[in-house]
Amino acid sequence: MLLDTNALLMPAQFGVDLYDELLALFGDFEPIALEEVVGELSGLARGRGRDAAAARVGLALVRRSTVVPSGSTAEGVDNRVIEYARREGCTVVTNDRELRNALLREGVDVVSMRRQKTLELLRG
Repeated sequence: MLLDTNALLMPAQFGVDLYDELLALFGDFEPIALEEVVGELSGLARGRGRDAAAARVGLALVRRSTVVPSGSTAEGVDNRVIEYARREGCTVVTNDRELRNALLREGVDVVSMRRQKTLELLRG
């Protein structure tokens, strides 16, 4: 289960317990975050305001995940997420509409927020 930056922001932004919701959907799962996602969160966390606070919560959640390099030279974190998910055959958790749509076009399953309350699985 690959977590992108927006997924790790969801708990603070929407009050969703990400791991409990994923357990309810899938049972046991292995959370994975790309090094690039952690870097993006770290950059956001250095700022001020709600997004920075949400990023700090996301960084705390990353500690429960396996952090791996993307192994990609694609430009941009989203493109690296897409490439990694396609190559490794994993489901991606994101609340980013553009990324979600790109993943679905590539045949990658996506878990996304539904009505800012629960998570839902979309088949790619």
